[in-house]
Amino acid sequence: MMGMRFDIITIFPGFFAGIFEHGVVKRAIHDGLLGVEVHDLRHFTHDRHRTVDDRPFGGGEGMVLKPEPLAEAVEHLRLAPRAERAAAAETVILLSAQGRRFSQAAARELAQAKRVVLLCGRYEGVDERVNELVADQELSIGDYVLSGGELAAAVVLDATMRLLPGVLGNDASTEYESFGQADELLQSRSEAGLSSTHGAGGLLDYPHYTRPAEWGGLTVPEVLSSGNHEQIRRWRRQQALKKTLRNRPDLLRDAELSAEDRSFLRTLQAPAGGAQSKDSV
Repeated sequence: MMGMRFDIITIFPGFFAGIFEHGVVKRAIHDGLLGVEVHDLRHFTHDRHRTVDDRPFGGGEGMVLKPEPLAEAVEHLRLAPRAERAAAAETVILLSAQGRRFSQAAARELAQAKRVVLLCGRYEGVDERVNELVADQELSIGDYVLSGGELAAAVVLDATMRLLPGVLGNDASTEYESFGQADELLQSRSEAGLSSTHGAGGLLDYPHYTRPAEWGGLTVPEVLSSGNHEQIRRWRRQQALKKTLRNRPDLLRDAELSAEDRSFLRTLQAPAGGAQSKDSV
């Protein structure tokens, strides 16, 4: 296999049956751009009950995944020594609610690796020594708690592999979408994409429309049928700003905003009387 490889370590390998057999993931695997192997953590236990968890020291609710099976499972994969993994483009990730939040930027960073190992937590958590001695990083897919890391592993894999060259029919699809890069980063490459499309620069994507032109009493915005790429580009940028302000205003703090963007946002934030809001961008 020439492409990127994911190894998933879990106590429920059957969870992934079917997940990687559809759509883009299936095609990437078939084309040799992606390799996925799921490993049963219980295969790395040595007692007759195949024990992977135990009670937490200090008391408390639930059970904790033991460090030995996870460490042995990672060792079985014959990765580079922990201190040399970055140079070998390998990484071991512990999926945990206590981890750094996974984002599109993190996915782009991860897409540079040749091999990624995902450790799926379960029960009350994972022995912290796994994080300190085995894993290279700890990731969370959001500010909520799942029953285990399996769903998180599928999310991380899907978000990352679609950024690999050749996985999508048009590689620019990963640039001109929510949380995408800014225009100056895109235009520094040989293919800058459609002239009617703005790079997201950390914003949410603009609204999309297709045929029929009228549906449910609503018509497609006239500007999209105008053929004027500059007007379409401006409209799409303003709609992205409007949607981001409405649904994820926190993203505006770190977004790449032009003077025109800020001026448009101020018109959205001004109260009906016309005075500026004190929270204006």
